Amino acid sequence: MIGKNAITNYLKFSGHKAIDCKVALIDCDGILFDSMKNHTRAWVKLMKKNGIKCTRDEFYLYEGMTGAAIIKLMFKKGAGKNITDDEAWELYKVKGRYFKELGEVPVMPGAQAMLETLRDAGIERVLVTGSREPSVLERIDVEYPGLFSEKRVTAHDTKHGKPNPEPYLKGMAKAEAKPNQCIVVENAPLGVQAAHAAGCFTVGITTGPIAEKELAKAGADIVFKSMEDFVATLPELIQDFKDTSK
Repeated sequence: MIGKNAITNYLKFSGHKAIDCKVALIDCDGILFDSMKNHTRAWVKLMKKNGIKCTRDEFYLYEGMTGAAIIKLMFKKGAGKNITDDEAWELYKVKGRYFKELGEVPVMPGAQAMLETLRDAGIERVLVTGSREPSVLERIDVEYPGLFSEKRVTAHDTKHGKPNPEPYLKGMAKAEAKPNQCIVVENAPLGVQAAHAAGCFTVGITTGPIAEKELAKAGADIVFKSMEDFVATLPELIQDFKDTSK
């Protein structure tokens, strides 16, 4: 089956004997919503207003970091300037306003089918995101009613954003699960790094301009070219997990 080699390699290097998949820890931007296009536009507008040169693709690589961390990084790199936490969060509010002005983002094609497949397999779905954008987070229960656990991790819950494993460790703690009982669904290198460091079987999905090989290099155990490809393979992957736990 498709997932066999990925699962075997994960078990070999993680030290686990099986994947007893009970929980799926799921990112938001680029997985549930096709929101990264607008995020990158808002980031570029904020930086240009502050005299910092950048490209949109650059921000796909920073996805998963907290907004304040991205701003500190960009100001240091682009202007040689250290800014305080308070200054960073004030700038992040401006970025949030720019993001909202771009209009409502669409749901990610295939995301509902992914969540329904996980639900039907008895796997709990837990949100783990570095975002704190109310306009996106508040839509989860509207667009995906009954498909998410109330156990959620957002930027409000963590001190360290991705690639630090803290967000996924907190997600596991809220779900009362161990690493070999969790899979992670991510679309960005920093999120993949965080999930890998937390010890979870990590699925990378290319829903933006980042190449598949970059997700693999970041530590993804298996990579899919699109959400639709992942959804088509997910029942088989779940069965592979069950086979290892027999």
